[in-house]
Amino acid sequence: MNAIFTVNGGSSSLKCGLFRITEGTTELLYSFKLSNILGEAKAAISDAQGQNVLKASPDFSAIGREGRHQACLDFVFAWIRDQLPECELQAVSHRVVHGGEQFREPVRLDGPTLDALHAFVPLAPLHQPYNLKLVEACQALLPEVPQIACFDTMFHTGQPDEARNFALPRQLTAEGIRRYGFHGLSYEFIQRRLEQVAPEQARSRTIVAHLGAGASMCAIRDGRSLTSTMGFTAVEGLPMGSRTGSIDPGVLLYLMRHHGMDADRLETLLYKESGWLGVSGISSDMQELLASERPEAREAVDLFTYRAAREIGSLSAATQGLEQLVFTGGVGENSAPIRTAICERSRWLGIEIDPAANAASADVISTGASRVTVRVIPTDEESMLALHGMEMVAG
Repeated sequence: MNAIFTVNGGSSSLKCGLFRITEGTTELLYSFKLSNILGEAKAAISDAQGQNVLKASPDFSAIGREGRHQACLDFVFAWIRDQLPECELQAVSHRVVHGGEQFREPVRLDGPTLDALHAFVPLAPLHQPYNLKLVEACQALLPEVPQIACFDTMFHTGQPDEARNFALPRQLTAEGIRRYGFHGLSYEFIQRRLEQVAPEQARSRTIVAHLGAGASMCAIRDGRSLTSTMGFTAVEGLPMGSRTGSIDPGVLLYLMRHHGMDADRLETLLYKESGWLGVSGISSDMQELLASERPEAREAVDLFTYRAAREIGSLSAATQGLEQLVFTGGVGENSAPIRTAICERSRWLGIEIDPAANAASADVISTGASRVTVRVIPTDEESMLALHGMEMVAG
């Protein structure tokens, strides 16, 4: 059985998928999720229907932090060898957050390519180091299997210069200081899904809201990305679980001069101590904030939905009107209250939602009278990774 293995990892978690190649497409067989890998790790394996196959607590206590990602892959591959001895991996397809200007489509990974990708670590410090660590771990475990990189920036590379450039001196723009956008694999999946479920609207003026602990929005017209809320790094745009979102750079100068913060301290503040966590002082988990009766939790939720609605207005200017709004991501797919709050703040655009459809997370949650079709579409970055991996091997 020929298969593609997908890898989508962060600093303390790992999501993988095993996809069978069949008749020119890919079919999910198993999903693997490992969490808290730097502490007391938890592992869960489920089949294509989402049924649990295995839950375990692998003991990585004797393994240093630097070796935990490889230990997780060892655990997964051992299970595959034991349960599916006939499986022959044709490629491992990795999600890599940042591809810069250089990488505009999936690439086969080799030494020089990895060296180039390491240069983007400062632009995506929460993700890029661990993406590349997992690539190196897979190369060590499977030296004969092609390693493919798929970039979260790919979908946005055709954006016009006016959307990508900052108002900086030209030599800095030429140096690569510009807006790249992220969550591209998710947006690509949603666009392809729209072409299947709603071909008559697939090329309409659309905003996709990928809402989760990492949150962004993308303006799409004629199936192409026009602009997105994330920019040079994945900290710009919406307030997120622990990231500030957009902030006046004068605040950072103030903190440097009057609080003595250096670059490392600012990075920690911007990425790990702010957002929903910083405003609420409670949690970076939206469900926990929605369940809380504390006013600080409500303030964090209101700030997020206000900023989301404001971005919808801004992105609607980029698309020159709005015909379709799609919610996706962990919060976008599952939180009816967040969708309600954002849509209520966006009623001026002609958005009306059906409360019952919204509560059920129906495919379409707008009313028949709504001038904007509002959809809920679960994203699947792993499917995009598998498809790109298969195409690279075949092509």
